Amino acid sequence: QVQLVESGGGLVQPGGSLRLSCVASGFTFRNYGMRWYRQAPGKERELVATISSTGDSTIYADSVKGRFTISRDNTKNTVYMQMNSLKLEDTAVYYCNAIRNLQQYWGKGTLVTVSS
Repeated sequence: QVQLVESGGGLVQPGGSLRLSCVASGFTFRNYGMRWYRQAPGKERELVATISSTGDSTIYADSVKGRFTISRDNTKNTVYMQMNSLKLEDTAVYYCNAIRNLQQYWGKGTLVTVSS
């Protein structure tokens, strides 16, 4: 059974940091590119960051470039996203996504709330 389980969300003040984790099971993690998406209330889901299957290539949305860092540990079947200098507009549910060719898997999301 394929599972992607996100954790690490919570309430943080503007300027603060959080580290999201996503643990994968039920498929060969090291063969999949991994992505973090987010969806804010009333908005469409947005691609935030992508990392290649080997971890040697990353891409970021302009809105998070320089503040967020995606990484992965293929020995632990886990992808991370370090989020620094958080802004009010980063408030959203963050979803983990695994992708290989046309095959995709999704986690259920973790809520990040940035508020003073």
